[in-house]
Amino acid sequence: MRTRTGSEPVTARSALRMRFWLALWGVIWTGAGTVAFALAGRPWWALACAVLLLIVVTDLFVILRRFRQGPRFQPDRDTGPYPPKHGPNVILEEDRERRRDLLRQRRNRTGSGVGGAGRGS
Repeated sequence: MRTRTGSEPVTARSALRMRFWLALWGVIWTGAGTVAFALAGRPWWALACAVLLLIVVTDLFVILRRFRQGPRFQPDRDTGPYPPKHGPNVILEEDRERRRDLLRQRRNRTGSGVGGAGRGS
């Protein structure tokens, strides 16, 4: 899992909630299909629906596990916590350092540092 770089959309949202409802819908339909085909005497169709039911239930457990992990999930001990807030007005420390370096490079190229343009005369 990659850490946030700042180039992602600030308003990005997780699709877990939608995936949860779709998985729940799948559990209902595959469960009903398994029962209906078993009662109708179609064992292969009932088996196919049961296999799909197993897959959907597994997906549902994965989704619920990710819900419990929360938005500040850390994959391992070596990965630090994500910064608490990222908004359009928040400037990260690395961005500040990059901007300072760019300004220093421009000053060195043009020679117009603190002393001004007439410094070498």
